[in-house]
Amino acid sequence: MAGEKGKAPNIRDVAALAGVSYQTVSRVLNDSESIKPTTRDKVLAAIEQLNYRPNQAARALATNRSRTIGVLSADAKAFYGPTTAITSIEQYAREAGYRISITNISSSDSASIKSGLDHLLSQSIEALVVIAPQVRVFDVIRDLSLSVPFVTLESTGRDPRHSLSVDQIAGARLATKHLIDLGHEEIMHISGPQDWIEAEARMQGFLDEINAADLRVRAPILGDWTAHFGYYAGLELLKFRDFSAVFAGNDQMALGFMHACREMGIDVPGEMSIVGFDDIPEAAHFWPPLTTIRQNFAEVGRRAISALLAELNGVTEDDHTPIRPELVVRETTARPA
Repeated sequence: MAGEKGKAPNIRDVAALAGVSYQTVSRVLNDSESIKPTTRDKVLAAIEQLNYRPNQAARALATNRSRTIGVLSADAKAFYGPTTAITSIEQYAREAGYRISITNISSSDSASIKSGLDHLLSQSIEALVVIAPQVRVFDVIRDLSLSVPFVTLESTGRDPRHSLSVDQIAGARLATKHLIDLGHEEIMHISGPQDWIEAEARMQGFLDEINAADLRVRAPILGDWTAHFGYYAGLELLKFRDFSAVFAGNDQMALGFMHACREMGIDVPGEMSIVGFDDIPEAAHFWPPLTTIRQNFAEVGRRAISALLAELNGVTEDDHTPIRPELVVRETTARPA
């Protein structure tokens, strides 16, 4: 049996096929413990046979639960890290029976942030994930006294109870130490934008490792994450060639720098070693394949959803230890000539 021709099946169609009342179907959909296993199996079989999809808005009204997790993303949707984190969050939310609602804000001023949050809260979200590049975004959010559980994907360490992140400083230190261990003493760092949390953390890790090795500190070059910037920065820096290695703040800028090396006839890694950050899927297919720092975004998503679900169930997860990144050595690094 199915609904009327041209119409999607409804709860009464399911009830008729399973031979139960529509109230029983509703109780099955809402995981009621009062339903017999045999009855539950009949209803679930009917749902599958009819390919029935419950009306989420109606369920929210009936149960006072939206089973929706909001994601606030601040002008970061075009970059690999935030988009991959969102994909991971959506996957683990879906596995837990939740859906996500994403709002991207184009500006990090207070009005835009509040507008984005109001939009999500109007959808009765049960919890919130904040993915934003600038510290001031998190400052505004903390001042708002949110009424729902929330977790922020940031690496400042200023609010460890609500934050989860890959350890950006540790990743930058791994990249820089790899170059130092190969014997490089003159190392440049091409950083991301100054107002990005990750760029600041990676720059700090680079400087920490350079100082620990008692090497000369060279002023980092402030970039914008793009291959275009890496290319033009490379053309300028390589006019002088007073360094033998580069740690780029992300893989795209590393790619641009490699392009500049090729154009100027500089061999990588024979004359110039390069390390990136993120391990985007294409990094293994650059030529030469790029040595980089891998971030475990799947684990970020899993832990974010796990922390929110625990809080929704009245449990506070204490493990907010930053996730360790991994050095992936490929073919763009070697001992200095």
